[in-house]
Amino acid sequence: MTLLAVDIGGTFTDLMAFDEVSEGFYQAKSLTTPHDLAQGILDCIHKSGLEIGGAGDVIHGTTQAINTLIERKGAKTALLVTKGTRDVYTIGRGNRPESYNLLFHRHRPLVPRSLTFEVEERILAGGDVRDQMDPAQLDPICDRLKSLDIEAVAVCFLHAYANPLHEQLAGEVLAQRLPDIYVSLSHEILREYREFERTSTTVVNAYIGPRMSGYVQGLEQRLHDIGFKGDLSIMQSNGGVMAPDVAVKKPVNMMESGPVGGIIASAEVGGALGYDDVISFDMGGTTAKASLIRDRQATTAEGYYVGGYASGDPVMAPVVDVVEVGAGGGSIAWIDDVGALKVGPQSSGADPGPICYAGGGREPTITDANVILGRVGASDFLGGEMPLDLEGAIAGTKEKVAGPLGMDVYEAAQAIVRIAITKMSLAVREVSVEKGYDPRDFAMFASGGAGPLHAVAIARELHIPTVIIPRFPAHFSALGMLMADERQDFIQTCLAGLEQVDFSVLERIHDEMVEQAKAELKLGDNMEFQVKLDLRYVGQEFTLSVPVSLDLIKAGDVEAIRKAYDELHELRYAHHAADEPVEVVNLRLVATGRRPALALPRIGADGSGMEPKRRQVYLDDPTAPVACPVHERTALGPGFEFEGPALVQEYASTTVMFAGDRCRVAETGELIVSVGLDA
Repeated sequence: MTLLAVDIGGTFTDLMAFDEVSEGFYQAKSLTTPHDLAQGILDCIHKSGLEIGGAGDVIHGTTQAINTLIERKGAKTALLVTKGTRDVYTIGRGNRPESYNLLFHRHRPLVPRSLTFEVEERILAGGDVRDQMDPAQLDPICDRLKSLDIEAVAVCFLHAYANPLHEQLAGEVLAQRLPDIYVSLSHEILREYREFERTSTTVVNAYIGPRMSGYVQGLEQRLHDIGFKGDLSIMQSNGGVMAPDVAVKKPVNMMESGPVGGIIASAEVGGALGYDDVISFDMGGTTAKASLIRDRQATTAEGYYVGGYASGDPVMAPVVDVVEVGAGGGSIAWIDDVGALKVGPQSSGADPGPICYAGGGREPTITDANVILGRVGASDFLGGEMPLDLEGAIAGTKEKVAGPLGMDVYEAAQAIVRIAITKMSLAVREVSVEKGYDPRDFAMFASGGAGPLHAVAIARELHIPTVIIPRFPAHFSALGMLMADERQDFIQTCLAGLEQVDFSVLERIHDEMVEQAKAELKLGDNMEFQVKLDLRYVGQEFTLSVPVSLDLIKAGDVEAIRKAYDELHELRYAHHAADEPVEVVNLRLVATGRRPALALPRIGADGSGMEPKRRQVYLDDPTAPVACPVHERTALGPGFEFEGPALVQEYASTTVMFAGDRCRVAETGELIVSVGLDA
């Protein structure tokens, strides 16, 4: 059976497939088709030569959800709330992250106050009904929604996380009266307190819901039309996959589905090579992303802000912790009003693309700079499938950058690359140094089409001793999707002092979550469950999520749970308060359906002694090109070693090594570069 994964990026759509019988990999890459994203997927399938009818699973990751939100191209959405809470979503939080910024803008709601409707009902924090809801009061609201051509409705009643009865009644009325409108009920999305964040998450889900549900259902149909008979799975922000029907209901979980595949693969492949602590670095066509992995586990966050903490939309959903900067291959180099050279965050994307793509682009990009410097071979791009316009890149960079700054074109190209490397180094620092980790203790996994081009330079900047270039780096996110398990995260607020908590209630909530997980996960025969308690010292605002066993909950073992919390607090913050009382805030359940492990086959030894080609490449000095050896990666057998300066060229990426760097080819084909930090 063949497993197939497709990752849609800002510039390219990548396909990766693995044949379980022959243990062979297939890869394909095509330009992303923004007007019809599914077409790019079909183009990749056609280019790969795969018989889609023989594929057992297709796993798909996309940036469609987050782009819909950031670009504000979602549905016209209304919000139903408890009477008296109409302004909770608009007011948001009272904090001001940028105190001295005179141009600071607050959170801009996706739903205006005029489309927020109050409903008379009230449930208390403990779940008791104080004011029963009369469903008849929703009839005039439904008439109003219909007259306004509303496409989606978010329902977020006060304390619905404790008792969803009234939201369920509202959902039934909306489904009956407005069957064509997309409805999100907060208790189905997030059963956690914090009214603003819960409302925001529900609104985001509703706002992107119509577009994403149409996209997922349309993709299913398009695949069916070309003969696909297997199962489609959608990548989630938490590092797992979900079924299409779950994705249609909870598209908010797809926000970061694109980049997490490479992080999963970095953890799996790094562990197989003996590197349990790695920094995953992925540079694609639009952005560069960094994430930290310790003990083969990606770091995760329980919530994040789409668009930035200062004024973005809060989404309370588990997400692999990723730092992203606007420095991809298509990021545009430009000169600001005071004459300073900038790179990004604007991107040329797939259309029109960099100048060298000859697709109509007129602004110089990082890719154009690398082509000018000889680091990317103009005639070798995508294995020769897509020759690049070197002369056009030179002319465009002269006109837009080199000429205005009075620089030689090679100096300008070098400056563009150096600025990009500095920006990306800051992203790597943010996931390591700024969180208390020394990057010198980690290896860096470089992926994405442009990642290997810049990874060694970033490693030199941060004194990272080892850089690993995986097989198929430009398809690494898609490869990681083949390794991803099915996963769902559940949460329920149950606020009580640890000494006073009713553990039988926690056990009941746990059992309800397990039943829900069994209903939503397809891989029911191979499921695992991890229980966590969100704990905090009384008086604190934020919690620590502490893994505990179900046996501890059944036994009501307060002492063992308290000890686990104190130890985690000590590890995270270098102190704990043994005499302070602790309270339980939330119960979490991570349900995982395990897929069979994907074993990476060893590579053959073919042509390691082949004499590499050479070409003129500008590395450290923009005035003095180096006659640099260019190794074809397919010719490098296991155990082969060589030194820099050198390039390693493959179908969709190029690795750049400098003087003093040394590379060894692993048994499974990865390039392990020992960075010459003293060179």
